[in-house]
Amino acid sequence: MAEDLQKKVAELKDQGNKALTSGNTQEAIRLYGEAIKIDPTNHVLYSNRSAALAKAANYELALVDANKTVELKPDWVKGYSRKGTALSFLGRYEEAKAVYKEGLKLDPENQQLKDGVKDAESHLTGPAGSQPVGNPFAAPGVLDRIQRDPRTKGFLTQPDYMQKLKELQQNPQALGNYLQDPRIMTTLSVLLGVDLQQMGDEEMEDRTSSREPEPEPMEEEEEELTDAQKEAKEEKQKGNEAYKKKDFETALQHYDKAIELDPEDITFLTNKAAVYFEMDRIEDCIKESEKAIERGREVRADYKQIAKAFFRIGQAYFKQEKYKDAITYYNKSLTEHRTPEALKRCQEAEKLVKELETKAYIDPEKAEEEKAKGNDLFQKGAETSDGQ
Repeated sequence: MAEDLQKKVAELKDQGNKALTSGNTQEAIRLYGEAIKIDPTNHVLYSNRSAALAKAANYELALVDANKTVELKPDWVKGYSRKGTALSFLGRYEEAKAVYKEGLKLDPENQQLKDGVKDAESHLTGPAGSQPVGNPFAAPGVLDRIQRDPRTKGFLTQPDYMQKLKELQQNPQALGNYLQDPRIMTTLSVLLGVDLQQMGDEEMEDRTSSREPEPEPMEEEEEELTDAQKEAKEEKQKGNEAYKKKDFETALQHYDKAIELDPEDITFLTNKAAVYFEMDRIEDCIKESEKAIERGREVRADYKQIAKAFFRIGQAYFKQEKYKDAITYYNKSLTEHRTPEALKRCQEAEKLVKELETKAYIDPEKAEEEKAKGNDLFQKGAETSDGQ
């Protein structure tokens, strides 16, 4: 390919990436498509467009592009992740599981693929996990179960709740639109028989001081660690314990020691950023998260960990009431690894931006009131968060 065409493809790809991270998915899809017209054998372009299509909830086309990615570059692990994600969104969990396992043959230690297998298996029942779980909102006796549970009984008298429930019975994929509605999440908890609020991740969540912080659960050690790595894990645990006691200065000292012992583990950096967040040292939180992203790229850290660093920056900007910046970083997090919590926070920020813009246009004096409401929403969201 001529050098000028290569340059044009690179420009279109970069523009597409920027559009995707800023939340303009349709523009990203268009730009990736233009680049593909010039370079139809570039597997990265199909992969990026697959991510954009998935974010736009166009899962069928996302799967088409993911298939093309694997076809063009069968030894590239990210292609299997894209394909598995698209299949999962389509409810084809058995196929998704098989695809993730195919990717693990290329990279047995890839955490994103391992998590994909676990996620797919969690949606399967029957012999050897062979049968997909049905739509919980359309299960027989669903209204009776909601009526009998004291947590959800009162919802049945609320017209907007009943309208949402009816929509979910017809289209379970619409759940993504209602992740911010605590009534829907409580209902899902009742129907699935699990407490979704307690389903934490493996790293500390960002909490406000109104809730007692908890340390992140320790990850299972699957490979043999060096003495330095073991010592680093011990320092990390000490930092977690200090964090729980709100002894933030001591927590920082332990995390710094862990970083010194094992500089390739970026969770020490993101934990340190979480401490700065609690101390209201927001700029330090952002800088530490940026270090985690940079270091993570260098050592090829798992996409999930890098996504958390982006999410942490989004949380920091949200706390500063810089909602547009928050949206940018929530979207960067979602591009790396899609989680319900990041999607929920992004939707909250987008809603606040629209409300602020409308209020500012109609009554500029009310814009500041909306900012205050946004901060209150963030506080409440942190208290009920399932963790990052």
